[in-house]
Amino acid sequence: MKKLFKHVISAAALIVASNASAAFPERPVELIIPYPPGGTADAVGRPLAAGMQKRLGVPVVVQYKGGASGTIATQYAAHANPDGYTVIMVLAAHAINPSLYPNLPYDSVKDFAPVSMVAKLPLMLYTNPKFGPKTVQELIDYAKAHPGEVTVGSAGNGNTSHLALELFANMANVDMMHVPYKGGGPSITAAMGGEVNAVFAGPDTLNLAEAGKLHAMAVTSPKRLALTPKTPTVEESGLKGFEVQGWYGLLTPAGTPDSAISALHKAVSDTLSDPEFTKVVESLGYIPTPSTPAEFMGYIEEETARWAKVVKDADIKLQ
Repeated sequence: MKKLFKHVISAAALIVASNASAAFPERPVELIIPYPPGGTADAVGRPLAAGMQKRLGVPVVVQYKGGASGTIATQYAAHANPDGYTVIMVLAAHAINPSLYPNLPYDSVKDFAPVSMVAKLPLMLYTNPKFGPKTVQELIDYAKAHPGEVTVGSAGNGNTSHLALELFANMANVDMMHVPYKGGGPSITAAMGGEVNAVFAGPDTLNLAEAGKLHAMAVTSPKRLALTPKTPTVEESGLKGFEVQGWYGLLTPAGTPDSAISALHKAVSDTLSDPEFTKVVESLGYIPTPSTPAEFMGYIEEETARWAKVVKDADIKLQ
């Protein structure tokens, strides 16, 4: 009788464990965005959260934890309970920060379990309309004839817009002057006003080019953008192999159960294929980019190695 009782208890425990695993999620999921509201992560993160919420059947609550180039939020996520209820949207900075901040309080690969890539966002190379060069090749030729004189603004030291400039200058073998600003807005204003000759910024600035306040010289993605099909890529303009894209993806703390990751991944994949979602984000220049968890982590590792070389070659050091 005792043996039978033990078998019944064991079977019941297995059923409970199985049901607990299959029940994910049973409560709200926290989606952390490591920057203040209103930025590019917010623009894609909010519609993503809405789509995931519809598919998971529980609230997906967006939490903003800005500061220190995303490292504060990333540290929080790295040490969160690995149960699937905490996910973080990481950007290209996640792969850049290890080279800029050698003493990060987390490992950008080992401390996380990947869910999926979400989207990519190419940059545009804009110039002041009164600046002479109108094509990438003309810009390169001008920079070679006037070393150190071409000024290029960025959203700040170590920002993707800054690294895009360093990669461009390195590949084109030219000397250009970097002028950092405190955010993308001021750098764009500087280019419009002629404080700098050029700036790398997002496709959301195309309206200023259409109004004649900037010149859209090229796009940094491998293919032309549907938003501006007449604007060539940097690569087809002569700089073979040049590509810089902002990107967005979801991670969970390392040790999160596969069942939870699977549920989260399906919710993301289904959202990315939803015409309502694609209509919203593509109008802002984002390119929905679904992936498997393994593909996303592999991409992070590739980006980390690539930007480490750019940071080292340009001798970029943050104060």
